Amino acid sequence: MKESTSECKIFIRPVRDVIDLIGGKWRLPIVISLSFGNSRFNELERQIEGITPRMLSKELKDLEINGLIKRTVTPTTPVTVTYSLTDYGKSLDEVIEVMRAWGTEHRTRIAERSA
Repeated sequence: MKESTSECKIFIRPVRDVIDLIGGKWRLPIVISLSFGNSRFNELERQIEGITPRMLSKELKDLEINGLIKRTVTPTTPVTVTYSLTDYGKSLDEVIEVMRAWGTEHRTRIAERSA
């Protein structure tokens, strides 16, 4: 019994780490949006329906701290700030694709049960 308990904890810990990093309402939509190309703040705000500027700013900072996105400042007038995925952020592509496929299948399954 103890063997399976410690083995279970070994499986749970890294999954919790992932959930802490990309969980929540806004982080994955930001990462997905940036997977389609670099964006400025206002572009991200338009692409991610319902996010407030304050929340977008907070989530961008957290994603940058965790190395998933890069913030590039170009000294133009006015200053241009662009956000992009890092190679580390791009490593989530496979995870997101699996989640998207599962979510699509789940929606279909639920719709069929409701019909």
